[in-house]
Amino acid sequence: MKKWMLVMLVTVLFGAMLAGCGGSSGGNAGNGGSGDGGDGGSTKKVKLTFWGDWGGEGQKQFETMVDAFNKSQDKIEVKYVLQQDMVTKFLTAATSGGSPDILFWDRWRTALYAPKNVLRPIDEYMERDGVNKSDFYEESLKELTNNDKLYGLPLTVDARALFYNKKMFADAGLEAPTTWDELEQAAKTLTKWNGSKLETAGFSMADPGLFNMYLQQAGGQMLGEDGKTNFNNEQGKQVLEFWQRLLNEDKVYKVGFEKGLGEGTDAFVTGKVAMLYTGPWMMSTYNKYGKDLEYGIVPPPAGPNGDKGSVMGGFGLVIPQGSKHPDEAWEFIKWWTANKDNALLWAKTSLNLPGFKPALEDPFFTEDPLWKPFTETLEFAKTRPTHPGYSVMEENALIPNLELLLQNKQSIDDTLKKAQEQGDKLLAENAVVK
Repeated sequence: MKKWMLVMLVTVLFGAMLAGCGGSSGGNAGNGGSGDGGDGGSTKKVKLTFWGDWGGEGQKQFETMVDAFNKSQDKIEVKYVLQQDMVTKFLTAATSGGSPDILFWDRWRTALYAPKNVLRPIDEYMERDGVNKSDFYEESLKELTNNDKLYGLPLTVDARALFYNKKMFADAGLEAPTTWDELEQAAKTLTKWNGSKLETAGFSMADPGLFNMYLQQAGGQMLGEDGKTNFNNEQGKQVLEFWQRLLNEDKVYKVGFEKGLGEGTDAFVTGKVAMLYTGPWMMSTYNKYGKDLEYGIVPPPAGPNGDKGSVMGGFGLVIPQGSKHPDEAWEFIKWWTANKDNALLWAKTSLNLPGFKPALEDPFFTEDPLWKPFTETLEFAKTRPTHPGYSVMEENALIPNLELLLQNKQSIDDTLKKAQEQGDKLLAENAVVK
């Protein structure tokens, strides 16, 4: 009797072990990467991990698109995972086998990280599936390209345009400016001082990082063909002379004015600033919180010789080299970024301009006067140079010197000279990615 019970016990335990092994065969999704999962039947969904660093409303927007994709087919299941300090974690994961399958990507990083062999080119996918590069802004694709290889597709495109307070302009009998001269005159007219206290700034000059945009408007460009800085010249001088005139002669702004209004106070919403450069991402904020704000948008005013300029920014979706399911990751990226209906769903969900140009032909964009200035601006906007050291140069050489100029602590000539010397040194030091 005892022998029979022992045999039964061994049989039950062996069966349990087999069941346990069968339960783990669904994949390795729990190891920090991705894997195949299933319900025990013959049909299994490939599970993909999508990393991004947008939380809050941005996370909800991403999850809306992920849910729509998951419902559109029954072979792939994508999960969005919010990551703080995402790039650092990605580089660690790229060497440890825990890489995600899809990555939300600030496009300017491509020149810095593609040479590290952590991203997967998509040229073969593009050719195989007949995805046309002409359906995307050439500048945005350029920013995702390194050594003639394309590493992703643009998810969003954006550019700075000029926002202005329509009531202030109407009360003063002004039209929206189209040139630097008109911008200057409008800013002077709309600025209000109470003694030594600035009450209303005619034009915000809080962001010296917009120098690139102004330089384009002056007919210049940030880097020359030799890979060195190209702003210590007449065009760069024109920009800084314009800035100094606005600040010191016209007094349309005071450095630190917006910070001095208090935490969380938006100067444009509260009518403290009459004009500013910003992007389409601010429209939802202005619409939500500016109940008394009536604003208009126009493309950036042209410079002294009629040159137009703005900087194209935006994000893309890329496939890490360590993705365990690159084919399925491509299907997700293609579904989202290279399909008119899905790109339009993304636009309506996030109020971002999609990277897929055919979606911009929809009445959602063409019949809304607030979108038109951005679509017009994107036709001439340029991305930042793809030199791997460009962002280091701008952040650590150019902007600190521009801040000294705006604070009246440095002359125009010294600002351009020092920014050039320091910038060229940083560009040379970072020309080769290590």
